[in-house]
Amino acid sequence: MKIIYTSAIAAVLIMAAGCKKELYKDPIGLITPAQVNLDPTANTLTSSVTSSYQMLASTLNLLGQWDWNAGTVFRNDFIVQDIASDDMQKKWNPDGDQAWMDQVDNFSFIATNQAFNGIWSYDYEGVSRTNQAIAYLSDDAIVAKVGINADLRNRSLGEAYFLRAYYYFDLVTNFGDVPVVLAPLKTFNEAYDVAKRVPKAQVWDQINADLAKAKAALPSAKFSNSTEKWRISKGAVIALQAKSALYNEKWAEVITLVNELQTLNFYGLNANYFDSFDQTKEFADSEVIFAYDHQSGKTPRNGNGICAPLGWGFFAPTTNFISAFEANDPRLDYTVNVSTQNIYKLLGDKTGANKGNDDAGNNRIFIRYADVLLWKAEALNETGDYTNAISLINQIRRRARTTPTIAGGTAPAGTLPDRPASTDKAQIKAWLVQERRVELGFESQRFNDLKRWKLAKTVLTAAGKNFQDKNYLYPIPQGDVDKSAGSITQNAGY
Repeated sequence: MKIIYTSAIAAVLIMAAGCKKELYKDPIGLITPAQVNLDPTANTLTSSVTSSYQMLASTLNLLGQWDWNAGTVFRNDFIVQDIASDDMQKKWNPDGDQAWMDQVDNFSFIATNQAFNGIWSYDYEGVSRTNQAIAYLSDDAIVAKVGINADLRNRSLGEAYFLRAYYYFDLVTNFGDVPVVLAPLKTFNEAYDVAKRVPKAQVWDQINADLAKAKAALPSAKFSNSTEKWRISKGAVIALQAKSALYNEKWAEVITLVNELQTLNFYGLNANYFDSFDQTKEFADSEVIFAYDHQSGKTPRNGNGICAPLGWGFFAPTTNFISAFEANDPRLDYTVNVSTQNIYKLLGDKTGANKGNDDAGNNRIFIRYADVLLWKAEALNETGDYTNAISLINQIRRRARTTPTIAGGTAPAGTLPDRPASTDKAQIKAWLVQERRVELGFESQRFNDLKRWKLAKTVLTAAGKNFQDKNYLYPIPQGDVDKSAGSITQNAGY
């Protein structure tokens, strides 16, 4: 059975894939249909799931080779989320290099900007891989032929369903209505049939349906695989369910799901704020719920390539971000060192040793417990439980002020005092907005937060950016709109 496959846009359309020859090469790490059809093994099937993770990596050149024009040299979260916000700028010393990033920063971009092609390509490539993995693992004939046991089959399916949900979560929050592809495409007619955007409500329904299947398939353990601790766990599924509810303002559901996650007793705040990012403590800390496992020295490469552009002068804090921290907050120094131009949270250590290393082994953190607690605090505030909302905000502040300083001392008395009792919903929300910014800086959360709070225009305009109402959604990559002959429509204003 032939499966239509494209590497650049992955599962959406042949016609949207572009015509450069390199786009038709199999991306690094892909398990192809031919491998499964010719000589399937249990390892082939589980490897199809493993390859589905890869589009969340910060590894360089997963799609093409140094294709800056396509925006695919690395995954563009830091551009479309952090640089677009008021937290990050392109470089420590502004210059004309990769001007498309500056256009995202100042909202002067148009629909051909490669940032959007890049994130679209990575996400749909991820969707394509998960669709293939799900198709293989759902095929009773293939499963019987390879002899994969039921527990491994179910767990692998659970991982694939979670990953597909995650890629669609990123697509719907960036672009709104998007095409939904749920199976490998076998004919050109099928490709044309899916070349249509569906309402975002349907995308959210699909995300939640996939997460429900993932939740039922995964074991009730902190690590679904004790030897490969990086694999998706039930805790990660519940957390993404809660985040989906948060983005849809289903406050009671957020509280219920976070309570369920807490009942597992798998997670807690680390005593030291930096432990979540410390390369030497990966999968031994209490806080990280979902991370991509970068490893050095692998073939194909699986290192954290984002450390390379950090060595080239890319990605720097704005003055606005630095000034957002309260006096003596230890989190600032653990996030960024201005004097040495080191972003420790992205480098995975406090020395800058990984800076410039295109194969660094530090992980990419996607969900951690502090983030989840602040979701619950937001939901509690929205439902009128002000006391418990403030209590959770103060838990985050308490951990921050009791974290040893980066020099090994303690923060001065009076640092980050507890927020006082209040029944002022707006005041508590302002505390929450502040706490999320400094707690989660450079973790690709700020821009989406500003958008869902409907604060983006106010905050970013005050920061000197040209944010317009249309920018609450990014443009669909114009190349895909054009190649679909208008079947894929453009977002309003672009």
